Amino acid sequence: MVIPLSLFYHALNPLSFLLGNPSHAQLLAQLPPSLIQTKSPSSELFEMTVQELKPLVDHQSKKFVLLDVRNPDEHNFAKLRDSVLIPLPEIQQGFGVEKLKKVLNGRPLVVYCRTGNRSAEALAILQKHGIQGTNLKGGILAWSQEIDPSVPQY
Repeated sequence: MVIPLSLFYHALNPLSFLLGNPSHAQLLAQLPPSLIQTKSPSSELFEMTVQELKPLVDHQSKKFVLLDVRNPDEHNFAKLRDSVLIPLPEIQQGFGVEKLKKVLNGRPLVVYCRTGNRSAEALAILQKHGIQGTNLKGGILAWSQEIDPSVPQY
């Protein structure tokens, strides 16, 4: 179920509560409704597909933060354009959370890893620190298989 844009401000969507900044809501209203995502049936995690992410990467990459939580060697091998690397261990230790808060600057957050598992774990930690975001379902592997086969798989 995708939350209709008309209900956006009343829905418990993580993208609507980043930092509680009123200008943030205005920014989100400019984004396509596909960024307002469905919840995973098994959790309270918001997810989006690679097909939903593609137009954002292609045309609006400065209006949101694309966070890669994989390890540096994985990021160097294959990455999504304009992504920011903060490895999961840094988030688990806390200093990655502070680093991310500086990067977000009121923008929506989309988190990815190889398959979506580490990014889901990272989002659970970030939620405890008041940071909401959307998980990329299937991770960079799905991106490579469904969107851009030039992105190496591993």
